[in-house]
Amino acid sequence: MTSTPKLLYVLLDGVGDRPDPVLSGKTPLEAARTPSLDHLASKGISGIVQSVGKDISPESDIAVFNMLGYSFGNEYFGRGVVEALGLGLDFKTGDLALRANFATLRPDGTIGDRRAGRDLTSEDADALAKAIREHVRLSGADRIQFEHTVGHRAVLTIRVEGKRLSANIENTDPAYARVGGMGVAKEGLTILKPQKSTPLDQDDASRLSAELVNEFTEKASRVLDRHQVNKTRREKGKLPANIVLLRDAGNIYPTLTPISKKYNLSFACLLDMPVEKGVANLTGMTQHDGGKIDDYEYKARQAVKLLREFDAVYIHIKGPDEPGHDGLSEEKKQVIEEVDSEFFSIIKDHVQASEFALAVSADHATPCQLKAHSADPVPLIVSGGRVKGDGTKRFTESNAKDGSIGLLRGVDVLKTVLDKI
Repeated sequence: MTSTPKLLYVLLDGVGDRPDPVLSGKTPLEAARTPSLDHLASKGISGIVQSVGKDISPESDIAVFNMLGYSFGNEYFGRGVVEALGLGLDFKTGDLALRANFATLRPDGTIGDRRAGRDLTSEDADALAKAIREHVRLSGADRIQFEHTVGHRAVLTIRVEGKRLSANIENTDPAYARVGGMGVAKEGLTILKPQKSTPLDQDDASRLSAELVNEFTEKASRVLDRHQVNKTRREKGKLPANIVLLRDAGNIYPTLTPISKKYNLSFACLLDMPVEKGVANLTGMTQHDGGKIDDYEYKARQAVKLLREFDAVYIHIKGPDEPGHDGLSEEKKQVIEEVDSEFFSIIKDHVQASEFALAVSADHATPCQLKAHSADPVPLIVSGGRVKGDGTKRFTESNAKDGSIGLLRGVDVLKTVLDKI
């Protein structure tokens, strides 16, 4: 234990945005009615955060690691590994792990939807994954694991006994580039086509890995296209999940400094997504079930309970990100209002009673006009503990730019917060 006040650390997935014509030139945060967050902001200090780096539009995994104080430079081990470990799959260094999307391929070879309409039921997605496991065999590979996670998401691992596969291959998902092991969202794309995976060096392991990924993509597509789930979806006018897009390859089982040792604090977290479970596994946080993704009241009450036992509790709230990807600015505003009324209304009372301090930020921005992650800085507020207000009025992008904290790198946020409270 330590004399530092207890901390609730909340990252709102993709909450950052840009001024939107649909919202009269406001961002969803600015347009939303958020009395609880406003109260917390008015008692606190604020700043803005570049979660991973200038001009980098990060995925949530690398952004969260940075926001927890872990930086990897050009040696990141990849989201595929994080999600495989989050699912508890059998993975070892030398295997290949990739994040997967069930997506829709049109007859003309273009991608109709990278998320197959975002309406795949768990039952249907599980059935598609099972069919792939039963019918897809890769020449030269000793084992593949393909598991559905949540919604349109899945994970693929490939093992070749006696050989070390390479992660240095190009994604087949055209919406993300591979940069230093990270998945980085591409901006300004209109027409998308699946890419062939290509080796990014001349190593035999990279060539073999790319060949196996391409073979998997081709064979999985044949299985998916004729599956009863997709026949039924077409009959109902829904988009078929007839291709698997792969990205963020990794081939190393990493070892990280435990977060409790890093900050000399006991850390717990509330989880509802496999990628978050992977982050928690690798950082050594004590894990607790976060309930349904949109059960914000449950998450708030569980966080309060955990803070009686732990020095710090971390929560990643998925809600605002999905309407950002769908370009639904009004819906994103409504989700933010729900999080405020169901989560922060409960948290506010406990911060006000000096039971713990609070830091709120985001892993990245997901502007509705882009329908993708962006490199825009995200807001940060810190409230409670020893913090004295700096004139911040609201938790918004514009307010945060004028805050006393200034501009921070994501990797410096948690240390800065702990110094402030």
